[in-house]
Amino acid sequence: MKRRLLLVSNSTLHGGGYLQHCQQQVQDFLGERVKRVLFVPYALHDRAAYAKVARDKLRTLGYEVDSVDEADDPVEAVTQAEAIFIGGGNTFRLLKALYDNGLVSVIRKKVLEDGVPYVGSSAGTNVATISIRTTNDMPIVYPPTFAAIGLVPFNINPHYLDADPNSRHMGETREQRIAQFHEEPHTPCVLALREGSMLLVEGGRASLLGTTRARLFTRGKQTTEHEPGSDLSFLLTDSP
Repeated sequence: MKRRLLLVSNSTLHGGGYLQHCQQQVQDFLGERVKRVLFVPYALHDRAAYAKVARDKLRTLGYEVDSVDEADDPVEAVTQAEAIFIGGGNTFRLLKALYDNGLVSVIRKKVLEDGVPYVGSSAGTNVATISIRTTNDMPIVYPPTFAAIGLVPFNINPHYLDADPNSRHMGETREQRIAQFHEEPHTPCVLALREGSMLLVEGGRASLLGTTRARLFTRGKQTTEHEPGSDLSFLLTDSP
């Protein structure tokens, strides 16, 4: 399998600007062969403004940006893309737009079969997985299904927050919500990416990058913590 993925928990880290905390990893991932990146701004309402944010940042890293929203034919734009970057926002809005524009299967083919590099952040990371059932977002619109692009055979929870023992908030913690997900049968493992972490996938290898640990939730098993630099290739055992 030719897939190359950089799945980032968050596009902005406290104290820094857009993609600032992961810009070196983005440059290392895209390399010098990629000259133009196709940006997918579907997760936010103002797509033009969002595309400008991505364009301005990626130009400082040496890449030109085309927005799929500006293309006359979105499917053709994906077909011709040198690299694909799907930004964060609302995951339900994003997935619905991907289906509405006929891009889910096209992106899947380009990444898995043709080896086109895929960068996702937050919602863009969610849609790279099996489903969006472990997103943190509200269902403000209705995609035809929760099934996502399926570039990896597990789920991800970006922006994972540990429970604050001093908090007086009585709602479920993120840990409890993922446990509820695993109360349902046949649910895949969930890689919880804290802010500042990201997953690099190259073929059958996966490794954790960034500055924070990730937590892995597996149905019927104890959770495990993984440090930056950890080999997580075992998560890719089941081909999507």
